[in-house]
Amino acid sequence: MNERRTEESFFNSDCRSIPGLQRFFHQAMATTFEVIIVEEDASYAGQAARAAFDEVDRLEAELSRFLENSDVSRINNLPANRSLQLGLPAFECLQISARMCAETKGAFDVTIGTLLNCWRAGNGTLCKPSKEQLNFARDHTGIHLLKLDEAEHTIRLLTSPIQIDLGGIGKGYAVDRMAELLRQWSINTALISGGYSSVLAFGSPPAMKGWPITLSNPANRKQTLARLHFQNGSLSASGLRKGQHIIDPRTAQPVEGRLAAWASAADAATADALSTAFMVMSPEEIRKYCLHHPDVLAMVILQDGDKDIQKDKILLFGPWKKDELLI
Repeated sequence: MNERRTEESFFNSDCRSIPGLQRFFHQAMATTFEVIIVEEDASYAGQAARAAFDEVDRLEAELSRFLENSDVSRINNLPANRSLQLGLPAFECLQISARMCAETKGAFDVTIGTLLNCWRAGNGTLCKPSKEQLNFARDHTGIHLLKLDEAEHTIRLLTSPIQIDLGGIGKGYAVDRMAELLRQWSINTALISGGYSSVLAFGSPPAMKGWPITLSNPANRKQTLARLHFQNGSLSASGLRKGQHIIDPRTAQPVEGRLAAWASAADAATADALSTAFMVMSPEEIRKYCLHHPDVLAMVILQDGDKDIQKDKILLFGPWKKDELLI
């Protein structure tokens, strides 16, 4: 996994011309969540959106590593070989994380907190850890160190401390739960975004092929990469600002030459995890992943130092629609 994505906007959706559009915003998880609903009854749409935002607040209280009494904080303070019962959200996030870790062969790993801390100075810049620090971090990193009991919804750590960070999947999980709740409110057409980097669409606005989504190059906002007609799926992105670094949990070493990665999948949690993993996976690894998961799309921008990004540095994987691409 990596140094967490920035709050740059990787997506843009121009929905102003859609009739019956209702738009709502909410601050949670240190970012902005947005719900766009096609519904003539503005009051009903507002109630549905408020219920979805209440769900995000509830999830944050359980999943944030920054809140003292959250399930994640309790895990991060858990002694080895002692069982801890978790709420359903945290347990499900860890189950999904374990699946994504296996599928990406370790490129996505939510236990990377100790490893990140040993490479990161107090001001967030990259520092060189000692051999002893790096060995300690390696010994305390790995999803195999978590033992989950599905029957009891408990977790046990094989060693301690383990530092869990759900930042690479938590917002996507929240977006999925919001979508479930809106469907319970009989909302059939909506676009949900979390943190300017994860978006989930279901249904399609009237007389349109899908929700209009624009992907832009974060290094050159004037360059549009794609104009999508998006429906019934999720899209997520990860990226770095200049000076940030990403750490490959498989090698415990920094990875160079990545600017941004996008992933499209059926659900937001999977897309969220994949966009994080694609920031450290090699192009060949991403190609093989997409071959084995034909419903997944990937786009990666490779960065060559401080040089301008060239078109041949933008790599595509999976069945993108040619008429939606502008590169």
